[in-house]
Parts: sequence; C-alpha cells; structure tokens
Amino acid sequence: MRPEYLYTNPKTLLNKGTGYLSGYTHSLNPYTGCSYGCSYCYVRQMPVNTFRNAEWGTWVDIKQEAAVIFQKELRKAKAKGPVTIFMSSSTDPYQPIEQKEMVTRSLLEVMVEYPPDFLFVQTRSPFVRRDIDLLLRLGDKVRVSMTVETDREDIRKHFTPSAPPIPARLQTLQLLKDAGIPTQATIAPVLPSSEEFAEKLHDVVSRVCIDDYFMGDGSGGKRTKRLGIDALYKEKGLEEWYRPSAYRLVYERLLKVFNEEQIYISQKGFEP
Repeated sequence: MRPEYLYTNPKTLLNKGTGYLSGYTHSLNPYTGCSYGCSYCYVRQMPVNTFRNAEWGTWVDIKQEAAVIFQKELRKAKAKGPVTIFMSSSTDPYQPIEQKEMVTRSLLEVMVEYPPDFLFVQTRSPFVRRDIDLLLRLGDKVRVSMTVETDREDIRKHFTPSAPPIPARLQTLQLLKDAGIPTQATIAPVLPSSEEFAEKLHDVVSRVCIDDYFMGDGSGGKRTKRLGIDALYKEKGLEEWYRPSAYRLVYERLLKVFNEEQIYISQKGFEP
C-alpha cells in the first residue's frame, strides 16, 4: 500500500541528543514517519506514532524548507561549541520518497558548507550511494551505518517485507568502502542468520555493531514485547533467537573473522 505523504512546515530540525543518543549534541530527522514500516521498529511505541491514529509505515511527513531552517540552526549551534549529529533516530533518511524530495541531500549540502564535528548516518537503504560525492567531502567527520539484521532474505521478508533486499545493502557497503567513506554494518535487531553471515560482512566492512531488543529498544525489551514480535519468531519456529542471549551466538561467529576491537555492542556502536 502506498504511504500517505503530507508536506509540513517545521519550526526546527535539530533535536537535543538525549538518552540512547546522549553522546551526540543533536539528532536530525529529515522526515517524520517511515515507509519501511519495520515490524519491530521502536518508533511504533513512541508518541510521534501512537498519537497519529494510523499504522506505522503508512504515513510520512515531508519537511519543507528543511535546508533553510537547518542552516540557521547549525550555524547557531556551531557558534556555541562542538556539534555532533545522529541522522536519523526515528526515520530512515534514505527511504523511497527521498529519491523524489531530496530533503536528506539538501541537509548534507548544508553540512558540507558548515561541517559538524561528526555526522553519523543510520540507514538501511542502498540509496545512500547517491550521496557518495557529498559524504566524501565530509572526510573523517562522517560514518555511514547500514542496518543489516540478517543475511537471509526469507527472514528479511518475514520481518521487514518493505525494506530493501540484503544483497543490495551489502553491495552498497562495498561501494562506500571502495570510495573511502567510513562505514559499519549494524546488526540491529538480531534476526536469525546463517553461519556465513560474519564472513559476508567481513568482505565489506571493518566495523560491526550488534544491538537487540533487550539492549536497544529503550525499555529492556518491554516496548518490543508489546508489539508482539515474539509471535513472528514462533511462526518460523525460531523462538531461540528471541532471547537476551541470542546476540552472543552472532557475536561468537563474528569473532571468528573480526578482531574483538572491531565489534561494538549496543550503544557503544552508535557513539561519535
């Protein structure tokens, strides 16, 4: 089903970094809402969605004049001290509508002109490759983190049918790496994967972050439980993957091909 798109006129773009993102001075969301509508997304339980009276994934707000507002805010913030930005905390900056609206690209253009001290780009979309030219101009002040929860397409389709295919994400990581852009693969949440998953990641990144529902949903797994995600695991007969200890299996597999210092757990993997 095609999402409903609305144009909004925000008064602000930058939000103060708090909680899980307290290591950042600000978070930045080019859009409100996300058409990927992932079943386990913690934003489903946040006020931005619960007060919407519409299913998560069926609506997206497009922020008009975002670059103009952002430039003013960024210049003001930089005048006060170091600026570190997490983009994005409650949407995907490269969801499909970005191909048309180019809000994210317009924000990157501002950051090229007024560079933050660090920018962390979190996405699951191969479309980030479009902006390699701008990301390169940020040098070592940027890191692109690609969500790759699993290497199994059957699992991806079961949990996140609207999200981009895993092979395309891995190919994009390779492109970014070859271009010289700092990257990481983020296994968040931990979905069932094969024994070859670690090797596939080792081919395209030198840094991996693992996070799960119990460490990363902001409530010790309670938000995820309310979403009924455990039922999706039961449907596949994979209940053992829905446990606080499940990430250890992935971690041990990663250790076979990565050095320990290349593997980050939960919040550590998202810090500047």
